[in-house]
Amino acid sequence: MADPAVVGSGALVTGSRSSSGKSSSSAAENYQLARRRTLQVVVSSLLTESGFEASERAAVESLTEMIQSYISEVGRCAKAYCEHTARTQPTLSDVVVTLVEMGFNVDTLPVYAKRSQRMVITAPPVTNPPVVPRALTAGQKRTHPHHIPSHFPDFPDPHTYIKTPTFREPVSEYQVVREKAATQRRDVERALTRFMAKTGETQSLFKDDITAFPRESPPLSSLPHSSYLSLPPLPPSVWKRREW
Repeated sequence: MADPAVVGSGALVTGSRSSSGKSSSSAAENYQLARRRTLQVVVSSLLTESGFEASERAAVESLTEMIQSYISEVGRCAKAYCEHTARTQPTLSDVVVTLVEMGFNVDTLPVYAKRSQRMVITAPPVTNPPVVPRALTAGQKRTHPHHIPSHFPDFPDPHTYIKTPTFREPVSEYQVVREKAATQRRDVERALTRFMAKTGETQSLFKDDITAFPRESPPLSSLPHSSYLSLPPLPPSVWKRREW
């Protein structure tokens, strides 16, 4: 059996996880650990109210994970109902509708809140959520016009819609235009030469480097001069003219 938690001051206090004992350098991790410890204290208090004197650490971790998942689901559904009605912040009615949708009897909440054996937990230390640094800041952020209600979402960062017009005059100097045309022509010829070298048979002027100065390879023949020695016969019309 695992080590039982130590009961002190009428509350069940469980040992923290080994990973929570290490100091974390990230603000986001510290924020998550603080929330996790608060849920562990809540679970320990609920177990004490139910009559438990000790509990295994794995059981406390499982209950903590269940409560965290339940609260996260309530927040997600309440946010969805809030956005469905074109609002940005959930209200009490959104939470009530969420609890009803999840099958919870809302009428039992007042009786449960006024129970006699309820334990009071000290308020957890205030931990500010980690601040996400802005990637880019440009211009001044716009405020809502008069026809847009204040509860609507704010405008995005100015760098997402600011435009900076740039004007560049075309180059009209004769020397620059000729140099640019010559450079483009040389690039086109070089690209065509490389294309022919890759797609067909080529020969090189240098034996050491076959990729330098490639040229198209002519078709090979066993008798290259036979076509010039054996002339085709003359047509009959030419012979008749010569006989005349």
